Amino acid sequence: MTIPLGPPWQMDWTKQAWEDFERMPSEGRQLVMAARAELIIVDDPYFRGIDADVFLPHWITVRPLASTSPCGPDIADLAGGRGWLIFTFIRRQADPQITVTEAFWA
Repeated sequence: MTIPLGPPWQMDWTKQAWEDFERMPSEGRQLVMAARAELIIVDDPYFRGIDADVFLPHWITVRPLASTSPCGPDIADLAGGRGWLIFTFIRRQADPQITVTEAFWA
C-alpha cells in the first residue's frame, strides 16, 4: 500500500538562512514563522497558475524568483516587502521538503 505524499511538507534551512533568521528582530522572526506555518500546509508548493497564492494571508505573496524557471526557487514576500524567504520545493520520493535558502528582514 502506497501512501500519497502531501502536506504538511518538511521545511529545512541552509545554515546561512537559519543564521540570518536568528539575527532578525522579534517582529521579523514571528512573521517568518507564521509564513512557514502557511507554506508547509499548501497543497501545491510550486504555486502553479494564476492567483496560486490567493489562499495565503494578505501579507504573504509568492512568485517564482525567475520567471524563466517556474518550478525553480520561489520568493515569499512578507509584509509588503519588509522581508522575504527564498525557498525551493524538492519533491523527493521518500521525504519531499521545502528548503529555505535565504531569509531577510528590513
